[in-house]
Amino acid sequence: MYKQPRQEIEAYSFEPNPSGKLRYLPVNNSRKRFCTLEPSPDSPAYNALSSTATYEDTCGSCVTDDLNDFKHKIKEIETVMMGPDSLDLVVDGTDSFDSTACQEINSWRSTLEAISRRDLRADLVSCAKAMSENDLMMANSMMEKLRQMVSVSGEPIQRLGAYLLEGLVAQLASSGSSIYKSLNRCPEPASTELLSYMHILYEVCPYFKFGYMSANGAIAEAMKEENRVHIIDFQIGQGSQWVTLIQAFAARPGGPPRIRITGIDDTTSAYARGGGLSIVGNRLAKLAKQFNVPFEFNPVSVSAAEVKPKNLGVRPGEALAVNFAFVLHHMPDESVSTENHRDRLLRMVKSLSPKVVTLVEQESNTNTAAFFPRFMETMNYYAAMFESIDVTLPRDHKQRINVEQHCLARDVVNIIACEGADRIERHELLGKWKSRFEMAGFTSYPLSPLVNSTIKSLLRTYSNKYRLEERDGALYLGWMHRDLVASCAWK
Repeated sequence: MYKQPRQEIEAYSFEPNPSGKLRYLPVNNSRKRFCTLEPSPDSPAYNALSSTATYEDTCGSCVTDDLNDFKHKIKEIETVMMGPDSLDLVVDGTDSFDSTACQEINSWRSTLEAISRRDLRADLVSCAKAMSENDLMMANSMMEKLRQMVSVSGEPIQRLGAYLLEGLVAQLASSGSSIYKSLNRCPEPASTELLSYMHILYEVCPYFKFGYMSANGAIAEAMKEENRVHIIDFQIGQGSQWVTLIQAFAARPGGPPRIRITGIDDTTSAYARGGGLSIVGNRLAKLAKQFNVPFEFNPVSVSAAEVKPKNLGVRPGEALAVNFAFVLHHMPDESVSTENHRDRLLRMVKSLSPKVVTLVEQESNTNTAAFFPRFMETMNYYAAMFESIDVTLPRDHKQRINVEQHCLARDVVNIIACEGADRIERHELLGKWKSRFEMAGFTSYPLSPLVNSTIKSLLRTYSNKYRLEERDGALYLGWMHRDLVASCAWK
């Protein structure tokens, strides 16, 4: 869910037009240049991209600009749906439509759109399948059809479909890396806007709160008798996770411990907060002072994959907790690099002898999967997420598109379009994470029953379609029948 460093490259911009269709915009200004999705005419994907490069609803208030063609289409639909003897809809091409006729046309259009939405998921699958089989003609044809069906302001599958289609186009053009980097760079919302979008997503979905609360519960339980606590957060973001833990430590019988937090930065969070880690440190220090908790902050301004033990400042006599919340899936593993930062990082942490290590990750399998199963997994996973957003965030919310575009779309495009080292959203199921932790020498640390009951209380404020399940010492948060986030602890 969190993003990797942005890179300075050419980019394109996309935004919804009033109809909700995606529209790619070439933009030029004095600071940066935006490019549309157009490969060389020699590229095998040229036809696909040239037909999908502009997403616009050119139909206005009618299904087609050709009235005779429209009349014929309506007649065909009536014949199929109601039989040949159904009431004819008479349209005189020489006369203008009156308001009643337009209402009838719009009613038919709504019916057609409803049918199209039912077919959208199947058509997305067909397009991805054709691409996996190198059937470029079929893929081009499906993309032309799909661009008429997706909408960033429509129903959940239409909104997700817009970003899946974008990923498919990029994959077919072998330009996935460039497009993902473009999304990470341009168009760039103001830092305050990005922070606002991240906060909206944090509030409307319980995924982040679930992860933070479960991790904090494990840390609080492990440190309940410690007087000096050192927490290493491998992606501290805005520091929001530690607000409730500081408050909990302040209320601990016998007084709070001395807390030191080492925060490791990432550039997306740094941009959103409008500055370096000192902003996070000052905010947490002010909170700790308010609750009379002895506090120290240690900023580490390097990427998580580059962290060395000397950066962490571990001191004798401190009880150590390490937090991996939504970050390890960004670490390349043995399938990407011989350095295998994913396992190297776990071995390094184990060498520090932590009292507890918390893991929170999306429950999805996209790391080493081939293109087609990766597409299916991504569609099914994010369909559940977009549906859950739909329940809490009103369809007409003015920031909905911005939240989904800037906080979720980039991940979708990266998973679908990019390969090798360029694909940095590499999720694994909890079973695989368990194997990695065990190989690094960790053993499971049971979560407290209090954590389970606290999260159940949280979920009551959301939809009853969310479900919480405890299995094999881990907690799973799901939407209906789909697990979305898993949390567990190790020692």
